Amino acid sequence: MVKSTTHVEIPEDGIRDGFKQLGMAKMLLLGCQHVFAMFGATVLVPLLTGFSVSVTLFSCGLGTVLYFFITKKKMPVFLGSSFAFISAALSIANGEGALLPYVALGTFFAGLIYLVVAFFVKQLGTARIMRIFPPVVTAPCVMLLALVLADTGVADCSTNWVLAGIAIITMFVVNLFGKGMIKLLPVLLAVAVSYAVGAIVTLIDPDFLGLTWIDFSAFGQVEIFRVPPFMSSSPLSFLTGGAEFDFNVAANAVITFMIVSLAGVVNTVGVTAAVGAACKRNFIVDPGLHRSLIGDGVGTSVAGLLGGFANTTYSENTGVVSMTKVYDARTTLIAGIFSILLSFFGVFDAFINTIPASILGGISTILYGTIVVSGVSTLMEEKVNLSNPRNMLLMAIILIFGLGFEAHPLIIGSFEFGGLAVSAFVGIVLNLILPGNDYIYQGQGEKD
Repeated sequence: MVKSTTHVEIPEDGIRDGFKQLGMAKMLLLGCQHVFAMFGATVLVPLLTGFSVSVTLFSCGLGTVLYFFITKKKMPVFLGSSFAFISAALSIANGEGALLPYVALGTFFAGLIYLVVAFFVKQLGTARIMRIFPPVVTAPCVMLLALVLADTGVADCSTNWVLAGIAIITMFVVNLFGKGMIKLLPVLLAVAVSYAVGAIVTLIDPDFLGLTWIDFSAFGQVEIFRVPPFMSSSPLSFLTGGAEFDFNVAANAVITFMIVSLAGVVNTVGVTAAVGAACKRNFIVDPGLHRSLIGDGVGTSVAGLLGGFANTTYSENTGVVSMTKVYDARTTLIAGIFSILLSFFGVFDAFINTIPASILGGISTILYGTIVVSGVSTLMEEKVNLSNPRNMLLMAIILIFGLGFEAHPLIIGSFEFGGLAVSAFVGIVLNLILPGNDYIYQGQGEKD
């Protein structure tokens, strides 16, 4: 039964059973909000790398649904396109359609690395594995996920600071002064208010202030229904004869992506801890870090087989969870289903594509900031001593290498690695070889 009440009391412990506490209609809105939160970054990745947007949306949605069940329906996590693999993808294909199946093949094998790590987590226990991925390594890596995107967020805002400013101000107002259900929809309301202003200005004077407002031309050639072009970039096309197979290119893609997947593993560990902290639950223990890694790995490998880009646990959606205090994992399940539907219905895709980059940039800027703060919060909660020279140097090198190599990727022969991959690898290695690794994980073992 759908609740009709508009007044929503948010308990101190947050909302954990959304359908009971909020009702179906409000849960659908919250799921839609998660779609908007992930959309900007998730769509940007295929646009940069040459992959199909509709295939990407489908694979992200399916990956999220699989993750939901693998993690025992407990973690409000969305799997979106991973920025960690962009440099690797560009070094292999550089947007050339004929080479995209090799990138997808690398994506499939990258997902298998997650499964291998998950196996060792389960066999060796969380305490031992967490010594390899302590907060002093994972927290700055999570922060980097936002910091490397800050430039993109501000660049998007700069296309129209009026709309970006309206989106940012709306999010502030909703978070600070919103009551009940209103307070739960900062992203959705920011999109609605700023889009409405943009639409009105476009209808009155599309050249107002010499700025770019809303381009409705996407509706002009819209297909109501279309099947995503899965085989255009799927490695399965090698088997069907749709693409010629070059062993050297394939080996380069597989090796590169398997190495870069270490950055993805670190991100998954960090986001698992961060979303757990946001939900006031220890997800490292229950449902278990191994399940989170399996969910991410399966989602990534499936995306590769479908011809999509590598997935990752999205910090943007963790930011939404932190702001709204709605901890029911079914919100991201709904978002995953919406993402799958969007990939088939061109009219929805067209509407999303009319949302100006400035609006998405304004929203993303706030969400990126909350991700950085969540990283700092993790350091504080874990009582990481930053006056300790070892910890200070570890964080310093991870952050600087992450930002530096993102701008100037590391090139070794035919292999290219961006900042997220380099910083994660260097952080893990230094943590293992530097003396004084006294981190002891305080949680219990994983539950099945």
